[in-house]
Amino acid sequence: MDQATLARPAAQSGTVRVLSARELPLFRDHLLRLDRDSRHDRFNGALDDDFLAIYAARCVSDGTIIIAYFENGVVRGAAELHQPDLSPGSLPEIAFSVEMAVRRQGVGTMLFTKLIEKARSLGYPTLRITTGAQNDAMRALARRFGARLTFRHGESSGNIDITPMPDARPKTSVLEVARAMSDYNRACWRLWFSVAGLRKPS
Repeated sequence: MDQATLARPAAQSGTVRVLSARELPLFRDHLLRLDRDSRHDRFNGALDDDFLAIYAARCVSDGTIIIAYFENGVVRGAAELHQPDLSPGSLPEIAFSVEMAVRRQGVGTMLFTKLIEKARSLGYPTLRITTGAQNDAMRALARRFGARLTFRHGESSGNIDITPMPDARPKTSVLEVARAMSDYNRACWRLWFSVAGLRKPS
Protein backbone atom coordinates (compact mmCIF):
# COMPACT_ATOMS: atom_id res chain seq x y z
CA MET A 1 0.00 0.00 0.00
CA ASP A 2 1.54 3.27 -1.14
CA GLN A 3 1.92 6.03 1.42
CA ALA A 4 3.80 9.31 1.27
CA THR A 5 4.22 12.08 3.78
CA LEU A 6 3.51 15.38 2.13
CA ALA A 7 4.83 18.78 3.17
CA ARG A 8 2.40 21.69 2.86
CA PRO A 9 2.50 25.38 3.68
CA ALA A 10 0.12 24.76 6.59
CA ALA A 11 1.36 23.74 10.04
CA GLN A 12 0.21 20.14 9.66
CA SER A 13 1.26 17.48 7.21
CA GLY A 14 -0.88 14.90 5.51
CA THR A 15 -0.61 11.42 4.07
CA VAL A 16 -1.99 9.95 0.87
CA ARG A 17 -2.82 6.27 0.61
CA VAL A 18 -5.34 3.77 -0.70
CA LEU A 19 -8.30 3.14 1.59
CA SER A 20 -9.17 -0.37 2.67
CA ALA A 21 -12.76 -1.64 2.66
CA ARG A 22 -13.00 -1.43 6.44
CA GLU A 23 -12.23 2.28 6.25
CA LEU A 24 -15.50 3.02 4.45
CA PRO A 25 -16.80 5.19 7.34
CA LEU A 26 -13.85 7.56 6.85
CA PHE A 27 -14.70 8.05 3.17
CA ARG A 28 -18.41 8.38 3.91
CA ASP A 29 -17.77 10.96 6.62
CA HIS A 30 -15.57 12.92 4.23
CA LEU A 31 -18.38 13.10 1.67
CA LEU A 32 -20.86 14.15 4.34
CA ARG A 33 -18.57 17.02 5.37
CA LEU A 34 -18.58 18.50 1.88
CA ASP A 35 -20.32 21.86 1.74
CA ARG A 36 -23.34 22.43 -0.48
CA ASP A 37 -21.39 23.84 -3.43
CA SER A 38 -18.80 21.05 -3.26
CA ARG A 39 -21.53 18.42 -3.25
CA HIS A 40 -23.17 20.06 -6.23
CA ASP A 41 -19.88 20.16 -8.15
CA ARG A 42 -18.94 16.60 -7.28
CA PHE A 43 -22.32 14.94 -7.86
CA ASN A 44 -23.84 17.38 -10.33
CA GLY A 45 -26.65 18.42 -8.02
CA ALA A 46 -27.04 15.52 -5.56
CA LEU A 47 -27.01 17.01 -2.04
CA ASP A 48 -28.83 14.51 0.18
CA ASP A 49 -26.91 12.83 3.03
CA ASP A 50 -28.60 9.48 2.42
CA PHE A 51 -27.50 9.54 -1.22
CA LEU A 52 -23.90 10.19 -0.19
CA ALA A 53 -23.91 7.36 2.37
CA ILE A 54 -25.32 4.92 -0.20
CA TYR A 55 -22.82 6.11 -2.79
CA ALA A 56 -19.88 5.54 -0.42
CA ALA A 57 -21.06 2.00 0.33
CA ARG A 58 -21.48 1.25 -3.37
CA CYS A 59 -17.93 2.42 -4.11
CA VAL A 60 -16.56 -0.17 -1.73
CA SER A 61 -18.80 -2.98 -2.97
CA ASP A 62 -18.13 -2.43 -6.69
CA GLY A 63 -14.35 -2.42 -6.41
CA THR A 64 -13.74 1.30 -6.72
CA ILE A 65 -10.21 2.23 -5.64
CA ILE A 66 -10.25 5.20 -3.28
CA ILE A 67 -7.06 7.16 -2.69
CA ALA A 68 -7.47 9.41 0.32
CA TYR A 69 -5.71 12.44 1.72
CA PHE A 70 -5.49 12.20 5.53
CA GLU A 71 -4.88 14.78 8.21
CA ASN A 72 -4.73 13.51 11.79
CA GLY A 73 -6.50 10.30 10.80
CA VAL A 74 -9.36 12.13 9.06
CA VAL A 75 -10.00 11.91 5.31
CA ARG A 76 -10.06 15.45 3.91
CA GLY A 77 -9.82 14.63 0.22
CA ALA A 78 -10.40 11.61 -2.00
CA ALA A 79 -9.69 10.43 -5.54
CA GLU A 80 -11.86 7.64 -6.94
CA LEU A 81 -10.84 5.18 -9.66
CA HIS A 82 -13.94 3.39 -10.92
CA GLN A 83 -13.35 0.19 -12.87
CA PRO A 84 -14.63 0.10 -16.49
CA ASP A 85 -17.74 -1.93 -17.17
CA LEU A 86 -17.92 -4.72 -19.74
CA SER A 87 -19.35 -2.63 -22.58
CA PRO A 88 -17.13 -2.04 -25.65
CA GLY A 89 -15.02 1.08 -25.35
CA SER A 90 -15.72 1.53 -21.65
CA LEU A 91 -13.03 3.45 -19.76
CA PRO A 92 -12.14 3.64 -16.08
CA GLU A 93 -13.67 6.79 -14.63
CA ILE A 94 -12.13 9.07 -12.04
CA ALA A 95 -13.59 11.59 -9.61
CA PHE A 96 -12.28 13.88 -6.89
CA SER A 97 -13.53 15.62 -3.76
CA VAL A 98 -11.62 17.99 -1.48
CA GLU A 99 -13.00 19.64 1.64
CA MET A 100 -13.05 23.41 1.82
CA ALA A 101 -10.59 23.48 4.74
CA VAL A 102 -7.75 22.07 2.61
CA ARG A 103 -8.51 23.72 -0.71
CA ARG A 104 -5.77 25.62 -2.56
CA GLN A 105 -3.03 23.69 -0.77
CA GLY A 106 -2.09 21.28 -3.55
CA VAL A 107 -4.25 18.41 -2.25
CA GLY A 108 -6.01 17.95 -5.59
CA THR A 109 -2.70 17.76 -7.43
CA MET A 110 -1.35 15.22 -4.93
CA LEU A 111 -4.42 13.04 -5.32
CA PHE A 112 -4.41 13.33 -9.11
CA THR A 113 -0.75 12.33 -9.28
CA LYS A 114 -1.20 9.30 -7.02
CA LEU A 115 -4.31 8.20 -8.88
CA ILE A 116 -2.51 8.28 -12.22
CA GLU A 117 0.35 6.25 -10.74
CA LYS A 118 -2.16 3.66 -9.51
CA ALA A 119 -4.02 3.56 -12.84
CA ARG A 120 -0.76 3.04 -14.72
CA SER A 121 0.19 0.20 -12.39
CA LEU A 122 -3.10 -1.48 -13.34
CA GLY A 123 -2.33 -1.11 -17.04
CA TYR A 124 -4.91 1.54 -17.91
CA PRO A 125 -3.81 3.75 -20.85
CA THR A 126 -6.73 6.19 -20.70
CA LEU A 127 -8.99 7.61 -17.98
CA ARG A 128 -12.39 9.30 -18.20
CA ILE A 129 -13.28 12.31 -16.06
CA THR A 130 -16.64 14.03 -15.67
CA THR A 131 -17.27 17.10 -13.54
CA GLY A 132 -19.86 19.81 -13.11
CA ALA A 133 -19.63 22.62 -15.61
CA GLN A 134 -19.25 25.14 -12.76
CA ASN A 135 -16.37 23.28 -11.11
CA ASP A 136 -13.65 25.56 -12.46
CA ALA A 137 -10.94 24.27 -10.12
CA MET A 138 -11.39 20.64 -11.14
CA ARG A 139 -11.62 21.49 -14.83
CA ALA A 140 -8.38 23.45 -14.58
CA LEU A 141 -6.69 20.59 -12.72
CA ALA A 142 -7.87 18.03 -15.27
CA ARG A 143 -6.56 20.15 -18.13
CA ARG A 144 -3.21 20.43 -16.34
CA PHE A 145 -2.99 16.65 -16.51
CA GLY A 146 -3.86 16.59 -20.21
CA ALA A 147 -7.65 16.25 -20.27
CA ARG A 148 -9.52 17.60 -23.28
CA LEU A 149 -12.90 18.55 -21.91
CA THR A 150 -16.19 19.07 -23.73
CA PHE A 151 -19.42 20.52 -22.35
CA ARG A 152 -22.71 18.62 -22.62
CA HIS A 153 -25.91 18.41 -20.57
CA GLY A 154 -24.51 20.58 -17.78
CA GLU A 155 -21.32 18.55 -17.40
CA SER A 156 -17.73 18.77 -18.56
CA SER A 157 -16.19 15.46 -19.57
CA GLY A 158 -13.07 14.27 -21.30
CA ASN A 159 -10.34 11.65 -21.53
CA ILE A 160 -6.80 11.69 -20.15
CA ASP A 161 -4.03 9.74 -21.89
CA ILE A 162 -1.74 8.42 -19.15
CA THR A 163 0.50 6.27 -21.33
CA PRO A 164 4.06 6.86 -20.07
CA MET A 165 6.17 8.90 -22.46
CA PRO A 166 9.02 6.89 -24.02
CA ASP A 167 12.50 7.76 -22.83
CA ALA A 168 13.94 9.86 -25.64
CA ARG A 169 17.46 9.75 -24.25
CA PRO A 170 19.86 7.51 -26.23
CA LYS A 171 20.86 4.32 -24.52
CA THR A 172 24.59 4.04 -23.81
CA SER A 173 26.17 0.62 -23.53
CA VAL A 174 28.94 -0.29 -21.09
CA LEU A 175 31.32 -0.76 -24.03
CA GLU A 176 30.57 2.73 -25.34
CA VAL A 177 31.24 4.22 -21.91
CA ALA A 178 34.57 2.35 -21.67
CA ARG A 179 35.61 3.58 -25.12
CA ALA A 180 34.70 7.16 -24.23
CA MET A 181 36.74 6.98 -21.02
CA SER A 182 39.71 5.54 -22.91
CA ASP A 183 39.54 8.30 -25.53
CA TYR A 184 39.31 10.92 -22.78
CA ASN A 185 42.35 9.52 -20.95
CA ARG A 186 44.43 9.47 -24.15
CA ALA A 187 43.47 13.08 -24.87
CA CYS A 188 44.50 14.12 -21.35
CA TRP A 189 47.88 12.43 -21.71
CA ARG A 190 48.51 14.07 -25.09
CA LEU A 191 47.71 17.47 -23.60
CA TRP A 192 50.04 16.87 -20.63
CA PHE A 193 52.97 15.80 -22.82
CA SER A 194 52.38 18.79 -25.10
CA VAL A 195 52.45 21.25 -22.19
CA ALA A 196 55.55 19.57 -20.72
CA GLY A 197 57.36 19.66 -24.07
CA LEU A 198 57.87 15.94 -24.00
CA ARG A 199 57.27 13.27 -26.51
CA LYS A 200 54.85 10.60 -25.49
CA PRO A 201 56.60 7.23 -25.30
CA SER A 202 55.57 4.92 -28.11
